This record gives sequence, C-alpha cells and structure tokens, in this order.
Amino acid sequence: MTRDPRYDVLFEPVAIGPVTARNRFYQVPHCNGLGRTHPTAMAVMRGVKAEGGWAVVCTEQCDIHPTTETTREIRLWDDGDIAYLARMTEQVHAHDGLAAIELTHMGYHAVNRTSREVPMAPSAIPVLGDDPVYAREMDLCDIADYRRWHRNAARRARDAGFDIVMVYAGHDLSLAMQFLSPRTNKRTDEYGGSLENRTRLLRELIEDTREEVGDACGVAVRIAVDELMGNRGIVADREGRGVLELIGELPDLWDVNVSDWDNDSQTSRFSEEGFQEPYISDVKQFTSKPVVGVGRYTSPDRMVSLINKGVLDMIGAARPSIADPFLPKKIEEGRVDDIRECIGCNICVASDNTSSPIRCTQNPTMAEEWRRGWHPERISPKNTDDTVLVVGAGPAGLEAAVSLGKRGYDVMLAEASTELGGRVARECRLPGLSAWGRVRDYRAGQLHKLANVGVYLDSAMTAETVREAGCSLVAVATGASWRRDGTGRHHSDPIGIAEGAAVFTPDDIMSGQKVPGPVVVYDDDHYYMGGVVAEQLVSKGHEVILVTPAAQPSSWTVYTLELGRIQKRLLEAGVTIVASHAITQIEKDAVQVACVHTGRDRTIAAAGIVLVTARTSDDALYNDLCKDAPALEAAGIRRVVRIGDAEAPGTIAAAVWSGHRFARELGERLPDGPTYRLERVEIPESV
Repeated sequence: MTRDPRYDVLFEPVAIGPVTARNRFYQVPHCNGLGRTHPTAMAVMRGVKAEGGWAVVCTEQCDIHPTTETTREIRLWDDGDIAYLARMTEQVHAHDGLAAIELTHMGYHAVNRTSREVPMAPSAIPVLGDDPVYAREMDLCDIADYRRWHRNAARRARDAGFDIVMVYAGHDLSLAMQFLSPRTNKRTDEYGGSLENRTRLLRELIEDTREEVGDACGVAVRIAVDELMGNRGIVADREGRGVLELIGELPDLWDVNVSDWDNDSQTSRFSEEGFQEPYISDVKQFTSKPVVGVGRYTSPDRMVSLINKGVLDMIGAARPSIADPFLPKKIEEGRVDDIRECIGCNICVASDNTSSPIRCTQNPTMAEEWRRGWHPERISPKNTDDTVLVVGAGPAGLEAAVSLGKRGYDVMLAEASTELGGRVARECRLPGLSAWGRVRDYRAGQLHKLANVGVYLDSAMTAETVREAGCSLVAVATGASWRRDGTGRHHSDPIGIAEGAAVFTPDDIMSGQKVPGPVVVYDDDHYYMGGVVAEQLVSKGHEVILVTPAAQPSSWTVYTLELGRIQKRLLEAGVTIVASHAITQIEKDAVQVACVHTGRDRTIAAAGIVLVTARTSDDALYNDLCKDAPALEAAGIRRVVRIGDAEAPGTIAAAVWSGHRFARELGERLPDGPTYRLERVEIPESV
C-alpha cells in the first residue's frame, strides 16, 4: 500500500540544531518501570520505537546526582552509568532514529530513601507526599553544584551517544520548573521574585548544556506552560508565554505541555484527543525553533492539521507510541486502519507507579520485546498442525484469535452473544469509557483480514458442541461475572441479605436493568467500576450514596492518576461518599454499615443496592470439558486451556496479554523456570 499524499507533511525532516529528525514523529519522555533495573529490556523497547518510525526516541527522566534519587528510573550519576545507556542509543541508531535523554533533578520530589541525601528545593518545603522529610532551601553554592552536576550529566549523555540532550522543566518533578513556579520559589535573591530572575537558572542550564555538548547534540527544553491551578502556580498567559519571550531562541527545540503529570497524562475518561491545545496553540509565536507537543494523538488527519495550522512542528506522543510503536510506519505505508489506537486508560502509568515493567491494554508486547522476544508487528509462523477453537470473543479471546490467525493457524472463534468484545463491549457504554471500545474495534478489524479465522456469533458452546467442533486445541475465554453476595476484599464470606432486598451488580447495570432509588453503590473493588456505576445511576436521576471500605472511592486509581478527578466528578454530581465503611447487612429498604476502624455502625436508607465487590470466573465450560478426559481424547482434543478472566479475573490489559501469550507460546517448548529472560545482577568479587 502507498501513503496517502495528505500525510506527506508528516514525513518531512526537521532540523534540531546540529541534528536532523527524519520525520515529524517524536516519542516524548515516558516512564516504563524498566530503567536501570532492566536496562537491556529498556533499550530494546526504545529501539523498537525507532524501528516503528519514531524519528526521535527519548528516555524517561534521567537522574543526574544522588541528591535526586528514584528507585526505578535511569540515572547518570557517574561515568559508570554510561555503558548501559549506550545500549539504548545503539538500538535507536540501528533504525536511523535520534536518541534523546531527559536530564532531571527532582528537587523536593526526591525523598532519597536509599542515598539518604537531604533533598533540595528553591525554597524550604516538605517533600511531596507523606514522608516526614523536608527539602532545604538551596544556597548559591548548591545552585553552582547543581549546574556542575547537570553539565557532567550532559557530557556523559553525549559520550553515551545521545543526539539530543533535554533540559527538563516540564513537570513539577524538575528543579528547573520549581524555580519557575511562584508556588515553590519564594526566594528574594537573583533567582527569585521577578519572572526574569525565576527563569535565570533555566537559562543557565541551557547555556551550560550547549557549551558542554558543542555541535555533537541538539539541546531541547521540555517545559510546562500551565499548571492548571490558577495564580498559585505557572499560568500560560504569565510564565508560559513570558519564559518563551525571554529565552525562546535559546534551545534548539521546545517540548511543551501542561503540568503536573496527572494533567499532562489525563485519561480518556476525562479528556479528548488534543486536550492540551488551548494551552500550547500559540507557542510558535514566541520562537522560531521547532515545537513538539502532546495530546494523545492517534488520528493522522488531526496531526496534519496541527502542522498546517502552525501549532506544532513535531507530533509528540508517549501513550500512543506505547499502544502502537509502529504508528508512524503504518501511516507512512498507507496502513492507517492497522493502527492500535491508545485507549487512554493509563494502565501504562499504573505500571510505573507500582514499580512494574510497563504494560499496555492495546499492546501486549510492551516491555516484552527483549524479555520474551515478542515483536509488536511480527509473530512466528505456526509450528504445529493444530486447529484451535476459541470460546468467547472478549479481550482475551479476540487477541488469541487474531494472533493465532496471524501465525497461520485455522481458528474458530465462537461467541455466545450477538456482538464481539465481551466485557469491553459492555463497559465502553459506561460514562467516560467509550474509547475503551478501541480494544474490540482494532481486533475486529484485524479479524476481517484473516481468512483462516472463522467468527461465529450467537453461538453458545457446551462441552458437547466443543467436542463436535473438530479442533485439537480449545481456549476457553468465557470471562467472569460480578458477585452478588458481597464477598470481596473486605468480606471473605457472603454478607447477610434480607429476602426481597433489591440487590444488583455492575453486570445488571450494564445490561440496562432498572434500579430503584435511592441507591447505595458499595465499592469494594477499588478500581474504576464503582465510580462509573455511580455516575451512570446519577445520570438516570437517582440519589446515590457510594460506600467504600477504602479511604476514597476508586482508590486504586491513584496509580492511573485519576483519583482526584473521580472524587471531584462524584461530588459535583451530588454523590454522597461514605468512606472507610463496609456494609455488614442488607435489609429490604436499608443497609447497615460499620466503620472499618472503630466498628461503629449506622443505617443508610436504600431502595436499591449495587454490589461492586469481586468477580468470579465463568469457568463452568472449562470444568465440564476437563472432567471427561476420555471424551476429549475421543474427540481429538489434546489440550484445553483457560485464558483471560476465565482463568482469573483481572484488568482488560491482563486479559489481552493472556490471550496473546497463549497464541505466542502455542507449540513452543517452555522451560521449567522463568519463561522470560532475566537481567542478572553482577556479584562483586569481594564484599
């Protein structure tokens, strides 16, 4: 296929100081949970991005000194860190990409639990979070030290082969931005007060970096033009524009965004594609240098519009590049329909926040490129003569059928309902989750291209019909259902439910059952479901009381950066939140709840109760098949497996990964130990 000429502008080269990007696609910095702990996995993951057409591929934040310490990111503390970072630049250069690095000092964000160094900040301030630690105010000697550390890191970055060295002022995670913000900079010397003074350190860092790297590297600045907190912080019309007016021509490229991370990486539940444009649309008025910005862009038409309107020179992406590392190449090759569009769920962010290797709902190969040898666009051909029946066309079943089909296996995909998608098809109709339907849509589109995969809707399967299908392998992907007895995280046994009580589950809500009000939603799941069910019921005109044993509703979403927005939306919708309480008894017209700390109980009137507690696997078909081994053998079925939620309920990302793993490992001889490659820690000769 050939590229649509409308998209030609996206493949024009862009000069970034002394280096040139081969097109306008720029993978901005993003965390990945690999870093220095898994440096080869990190390097290969970044290299795959370059292979997929990203002209610039950037690291995550790179700590420059022991006074700024994270446990999971990369660092350039001394020359000993150069070698493992050179692995990344080699991988990126092998595919004609430019490698960029984001040099970082986190200031008062750095608790320094391992190094035990005292944190530093423009002004004395408690460190972010709940640690009983304070950052001291930097004196002029500290500032001179910081500049020297930054210069040393820039030199090491150049020696590691990086083509672009970035000065980081893009989030509150960076000292440079903390100096810019009136919220964190209360100084009265030459580094505080006026905007020119607060910009002084950023100017010096840019000049130092350019002097250190010379003509070997481009010098970029990542800067937040607005903190979205009004006059307390950085404001686009004040600092955002003012800094650019002062130093707009100083670096070779501007990477602009909003701060902090939970604003910059808003989920699709709370923002649309291009949500940052109101804040960055006029940046190019203040500089002649290339400008890159982000907005969870997946539409090439939207990208072209941004270039043609003069908003951006390069299309930045973090999450879209995770969902599809080959997004640029697919546009270039005229395969736009093959793009795995980011759904904006932030499961990638949650991975980093839980110190886990990055994962993605749309792209199950993310972080597995080196560990398991999984390439996002290539899969080995089949190596057995098996035919495969996949029962259930939810996220696990769809992914298994698509991946098996691409391997060349003959596949039958049987779905009991009249539509594809399983839980995704139901959940994407809930408030704010429409983009999640992309999980189904991408895979449905791929199925249409696979003549060796037959899709059978409205085809509920029994053990007998499975045996009659004539396939040698069976993957049971029948999903899971929400429990209606109250068993969950807080209660390990069913709770008391009076006869006649109107008890519902999220499955009932998604199937359109009418719920009498007022309604108590009991959130003992702690991810998104309790909050969206409450929203759904409010939209139907109900009075809603959300009860949760956690300190806040949807508490796990702190990892997806949504917790504050969920709480705000519920409160603004009029939902009454009763936190730190568990339901102990459900009556016909009320619920009994007790404080999880004191045990004190109270009664809440409710005509309807929705239990969002736990899910249980729908594995009856699997059990029926396995209990009759002779019948399986007689039918020529050599193996039956469960995948996705049918094996154990989890996230949609986990279900997709499970289906992909089944397809990848079919016919492979697996070791008894780890099924993925480990990066071994070197043991010193002496202690």
